[in-house]
Amino acid sequence: MVPTVPIRCPECGREHLYAPPSYPCACGAPVAPPVARGATVAQITDRTWADEWVTACCGACGREGHWPQPELDCACGAVLRVPVAGTVEEAGKAGKAATGAGVEAGESAAEHPADEELPGGENAPPGSPKAPPGLPSHIPLPRTAPRPRPAFRPVTIRDARDAVTVAALYLRWLGYLNTRSAARRPPSGSRIVARGMLAQVEPALRPTTLRDVECLWLTAMTEAGDTPVTCAFFSLAGYTPGARTRADTLGVPLFTMDATGTPQPVNSAADELVAAGA
Repeated sequence: MVPTVPIRCPECGREHLYAPPSYPCACGAPVAPPVARGATVAQITDRTWADEWVTACCGACGREGHWPQPELDCACGAVLRVPVAGTVEEAGKAGKAATGAGVEAGESAAEHPADEELPGGENAPPGSPKAPPGLPSHIPLPRTAPRPRPAFRPVTIRDARDAVTVAALYLRWLGYLNTRSAARRPPSGSRIVARGMLAQVEPALRPTTLRDVECLWLTAMTEAGDTPVTCAFFSLAGYTPGARTRADTLGVPLFTMDATGTPQPVNSAADELVAAGA
């Protein structure tokens, strides 16, 4: 359970008990940015992308990522930025307990590798016992199958900022870690970058057009250089028929989002991205 801390509004003096929201890490464990106890909160008057994200470490797997800056809405109308500490101390304990058995199994597998050659194989030393009849001399362990992911935990979308947050969390769930806002903003919406990924989020109440899809794809191809970059589109209002056709031609994954905060794939490229991950 995320611990609560007392927060006093500097505008009206009201006291609040505040617990930061938890978000799912790529490993599935909940991560809540640790609130700095006793720190002075400040009212938000101007927003910048640099102030919208904080860095926190998952207590279950050790991944370091960017998470939404904790905020508190006071009854007086002030929006307060809640300072956070540098690391997560309590988050992920449940994830460690849930994965404890898996760690033990992994240690056992490390002691007895599954892809070791059984006695009696072609490369067995002279004099070693032969494998029992009917058993192959070597059983390789598949290494190309993607690791299973836990179910995505949605976050309610109430405004454009929530839409960007959901898209960033969904990309982390797919395996694109350390998501951040792009340095160059598009004519409409927002863009998110990660290693090997450029995504655009369109929160406007209009269908995404063919031109929007083409601009995202061209930007991804221009900025890719020698490193392959996948681009994906997240839209609240869906896509025009022309946009869907062009996205299928270019191989751009398209997702739609609604107030529940769960992105839904709408073309085969998106289905493939969800199945394969990063």
